[in-house]
Amino acid sequence: RRTYPKDTKPKFNNLKTKKASSFHEFARSTNDAWDIDEEEDEDFLGTPAQSSSLPSGLNSSSPQNQVATIRCTLQKQQSLPVRPIIPLVARMSDQNASGAPPMTVREKSRLDKFKQLLASPNTDLEDLRKHSWSGIPREVRPITWRLLSGYLPANKERRELVLRRKREEYFGFIEQYYHSRTDEHNKDTYRQIHIDIPRTNPLIPLFQQPVVQEVFERILFIWAIRHPASGYVQGINDLVTPFFVVFLSEFVTEDVENFEVAALPPDTQRNIEADSFWCMSKLLDGIQDNYTFAQPGIQNKVKALEELVSRIDEDIHNHFKRYEVEYLQFAFRWMNNLLMRELPLRCTIRLWDTYQAEAEGFSHFHLYVCSAFLIEWRKEILSMVDFQGLLMLLQNLPTIHWGNEEVGLLLAEAYRLKYMFADAPSHYKR
Repeated sequence: RRTYPKDTKPKFNNLKTKKASSFHEFARSTNDAWDIDEEEDEDFLGTPAQSSSLPSGLNSSSPQNQVATIRCTLQKQQSLPVRPIIPLVARMSDQNASGAPPMTVREKSRLDKFKQLLASPNTDLEDLRKHSWSGIPREVRPITWRLLSGYLPANKERRELVLRRKREEYFGFIEQYYHSRTDEHNKDTYRQIHIDIPRTNPLIPLFQQPVVQEVFERILFIWAIRHPASGYVQGINDLVTPFFVVFLSEFVTEDVENFEVAALPPDTQRNIEADSFWCMSKLLDGIQDNYTFAQPGIQNKVKALEELVSRIDEDIHNHFKRYEVEYLQFAFRWMNNLLMRELPLRCTIRLWDTYQAEAEGFSHFHLYVCSAFLIEWRKEILSMVDFQGLLMLLQNLPTIHWGNEEVGLLLAEAYRLKYMFADAPSHYKR
C-alpha cells in the first residue's frame, strides 16, 4: 500500500459523489498527483533556480536515514510529484549510452545501417522510418530526430544552410517578441510558463539549472506568441524536454541529468535551444487541437480510448463503470502530456523514436499505445475494489524501473491493436 508524506497526497475532491457534467467542471473539480496549489506559485516565482539534486542522505548506509531524508525533502518541496525518489528516476541513458556494456554485433550492424542512410546524398526517409521504429541508436538519434520531424531536409547538401537559416529565424523571434513578455496582454502567459517550468521533471537536476529554465521560458513564450489559437497550455512545457535532452546528448557522453549546460560554448547552447523549438513546433503542428479552447482533441481521444478499451478488454471497462471511474480522470493527462508523466524520461525518448517513425505517431498511434499501457496493468486494476484505490493506482503507475525492453513490448502490443482495429470502419462500436 502506498503512503504519502504530509500534504503531498493526491486530491480527489469527492469525484465519486459529484460527477463532472462538463469538461470545465471536471478541470475545476479534480487535481491529480502532479497538481500544485495556487498559493505555492509565489514560492516558484521567488526561487526559480533552486537545485533539485538528490539529497545526500540517499548515500547513507542506513535505510531509516534514507526514508527520513526522503520524507523531509518531500515535505520541504511540496511541488514534487508523488514518485519514489531513487537515483534511477533521473537516469536518462538507454542501452546505447556511454558506460553501457559493449555493443553487440547486431547493435553495431544497426548503427552502421543508420550511418549509411544518413551519409547518403539524399536520405531515404521511408527507409529511415522503417529502421527507426524499433529504436534509434543514441549516437545518431539527434540527426535522425531532426530529419524525421521534418525540420531538416533529406538532401544532405542543404542541411547546413537550413540549420543556419532556421536558427537565425528563431533568434529573430526572440529579438522581436521576447521583450513583450511583461506587456499587459502577455504577462499572464509568461507568468504561467514561469510557474510551470520548475515543475518540469523536478527530480532531475538538469532542469533546475537557471540557464535551462531560461531556455524553456523563451521556447514556450515564443511558441505561444506565434500560436494565438491555443496560446500556452499546461502540459506543453513537458514536450520540450525530450528534444532538449536528445540535442544536448550530442555534446555530453554520459550523466546528462547532472551536466552543467552553462559549461557549453554559447553558440552550442543557442543551437540546442533553436533546434528544440523547431522540433517541438513540428510535433505540436500535428496535435494542436489538443490545446485549443476546451481542448477538443484531448476530449475526443479520451472518448476514443474508452470505446477502444470497451472492445479489447470488457472486464477492465466494466470494472471502471462499477466503481464509477471516468476515463477523463486519468487519461486526460495521458493525452495532454503524451504519457510523459507516467514514464521515466529515458522511456519517453525511446517511445518518441517510434512516434516519429510512425505515420501520425503523436496524433493517432498514441491512442493505441495508451490502450496497450492500460491493459498492461490489468491485474493491478482488477485487484482494486474501490474508487480511490483505482484512481491512485492509475495516477501513480509503477514504471520507474522501465527501460527499452518494456517500451518495446508496449509498442509491439500497440501495433497489434492498431493492426486489428485501425482500419475497421466501426472498430469502436459494438
